[in-house]
Amino acid sequence: MSPDALNSLFALCIGFALAGALASGYQALALRPAGFGLLQEGAAPKAFAAVPFLVFAAPFIIMRNTLRGARIERRRFEFVMMATVIAGFWSMMSGTFFLMTLRAAGLLA
Repeated sequence: MSPDALNSLFALCIGFALAGALASGYQALALRPAGFGLLQEGAAPKAFAAVPFLVFAAPFIIMRNTLRGARIERRRFEFVMMATVIAGFWSMMSGTFFLMTLRAAGLLA
């Protein structure tokens, strides 16, 4: 496996782990699952604060909603696969950003 492929795989895993940790932490504190409905609070400061949170928690929310929809609503395989690819790409990008931030802070070699 090439170093670039390994780096992308690591970023993907870190992105999903970060998304899961953020969404689980939100659910533990707010006693309700995180969702994109956080943005529908109007122009309140709470809605603006939800944007950075949702940027990093979105892969987990997308996969949770997709898997629930596949089980409950019997969504087609193509829809589930497309949502998985989108969540994976989003996770890889957020993981890459997180790793670059750690490197810039000097916490990662």
